[in-house]
Amino acid sequence: MTLSRGLRLPHDQKNEPELSAVPRPHSLRAGYLWGFLGVLAFSFTLPATRAAVPELGGTIVGLGRAIVAAALAALLLIALREKPPDRRYWRSLVVVALGVVVGFPLLTAVALQSLPAAHGAVVVGLLPALTAVMAVLRGGEHPPPAFWLACGAGVIAVLIFAVVQGAGQPHPADLLLLGAVAAAALGYAEGGRLARELGGWRVICWALLISAPVLIVPVGIAVAQHGLAASPKAWFGFAYVSVVSMFLGFFAWYRGLALGGIARVGQIQLVQPVLTLLWAALFLGEAIDLPTALAGLLVIASVALTRLSWIAGTSSRDAGPV
Repeated sequence: MTLSRGLRLPHDQKNEPELSAVPRPHSLRAGYLWGFLGVLAFSFTLPATRAAVPELGGTIVGLGRAIVAAALAALLLIALREKPPDRRYWRSLVVVALGVVVGFPLLTAVALQSLPAAHGAVVVGLLPALTAVMAVLRGGEHPPPAFWLACGAGVIAVLIFAVVQGAGQPHPADLLLLGAVAAAALGYAEGGRLARELGGWRVICWALLISAPVLIVPVGIAVAQHGLAASPKAWFGFAYVSVVSMFLGFFAWYRGLALGGIARVGQIQLVQPVLTLLWAALFLGEAIDLPTALAGLLVIASVALTRLSWIAGTSSRDAGPV
């Protein structure tokens, strides 16, 4: 069996049981496993970004990673002799690109020039709840009021944390992080939905290729202005976010969302802030103070409540998964 035949998936998989919109138990278990692998890959993104941005700058780290990942995507698509997806998919691919290729990487890279990775982990802890919200909007579900109350509690917890850490007012970089979370949530929901038909690896590959021609200009200007001199630690961080965070991690993540459902598998992101705090302490030597730890726990609790309230409110209606 050739490599191409081994990886090739039908472009229209609506009738494929494995990637059905209504996951069977075995697909749901596989979805959780792939989703966890994706979260594990993404959990080191903020520490790696924080290690790279002081020396390479926000534009090179935030957008340059997509150029490297797009080159890898092009090699893979050429090796497998993939044809471009049908025109009806391109609008969704642009949404994915704006969310996870441009929005989240750039906004977090700029924010982490002035904030520690541990701080970013708390704010990004809202991502599971916002991913569920985007899944609701994309899937037309109507969760109970308790779901929205729990989401609001998470937002309030993050805002209080930002005010306390900002000596009475939120740090401007917190707004960038909130924007990054919204962008990623949209990209996750749209990409997870699209992965049911295209396959998760195709979604991220084509989204990267769509973005690359536009990103080359700002990245080229940044390189010309600031150069590429950096320490091995900074280059390690850049290599990680380029190869793992921006490329390989999405193979697992989008496949998990397609197999198990966006909202269901999205709850695995609950462990991501904890893992990120751990990596920030081990890799960057950042101290995790009590306010950061408490805020992280509050965010995790609020996101857990969104999941419980949604499940409790929709199970009796036999609502299909998003």
